Amino acid sequence: MELNQATIDTPPRDAASIVMIRDGAAGLEVLLVRRHVQTAVLGGACVFPGGKVDADDSSPAVQARLDRTPAELHARLAEPDLSPGQAAACFAAAAREAFEEAGVLYMQVDGQEVATVDADACASLRAGEPFGALLARLNLTLDTDALVPWSRWITPRQPSVMNKRFDTRFFLAAAPPEQVATHDDHEVTELLWRTPRAALEQYRDHVIDLAPPQIISLAHLARFASAEAALADARGRRPPLIQPEPYDENGTRVLTYPGDPRHSVRERALPCPTRLRYHDKRFLPEQGFEAFFAF
Repeated sequence: MELNQATIDTPPRDAASIVMIRDGAAGLEVLLVRRHVQTAVLGGACVFPGGKVDADDSSPAVQARLDRTPAELHARLAEPDLSPGQAAACFAAAAREAFEEAGVLYMQVDGQEVATVDADACASLRAGEPFGALLARLNLTLDTDALVPWSRWITPRQPSVMNKRFDTRFFLAAAPPEQVATHDDHEVTELLWRTPRAALEQYRDHVIDLAPPQIISLAHLARFASAEAALADARGRRPPLIQPEPYDENGTRVLTYPGDPRHSVRERALPCPTRLRYHDKRFLPEQGFEAFFAF
């Protein structure tokens, strides 16, 4: 991906994403989806399933299919400036995007978790059926308890690899064991299950492209031996707010994160490097690749 040089003054748009994890033979694995190269945002890059929060995500039809009240979801998201309805819409959007992009739905029927969903349901959603109508037709309730608020990222005014700004809530969730992730060959052209380290190695070696939130998030996940360990950590803390602060030094882009001497927030937010430097079209720690795993 080429480095962006433009400054964007428009407000960030609300977005939501699910960081889907499972235990594999080599340890914790995370799902990455490769966006179609013609996609307007991060075309060709590998990201976590996610996208913009749509107006329909806060509609009565969708919010009637949640397993928790908007007030309960608002408390879990821990963002006082959001209304309960907006908070609930973030949970709904994350679930909808995971279903659209990866074919995985976190759901219940009559209060009981269910393993699989109608094979045609995902195709129907991708074809334009409203999410609330689909859930009602199948008598499904979204299992928001499975989505653990994990982090919040706000794109800076000078994004490094995008031409838009987002205020994205990332949710950590275990992959439903009996559902098989599938891509649509439209927005998403490939699904990759990788250990965090393997994904970062492939990024370093120019096999895949990643955006900075994915880079730091993978470094964070690399410290956990299992999906349950990562989920337990997420449940035990408030989701940190990450607002990267970039600057250019001798023609080189540098990204700083909370806890870095150049960042306005002095307290470290994540157990990860606080500074990435752009070199050879890659953002890597100044101390070298192994610094991703030193925390």
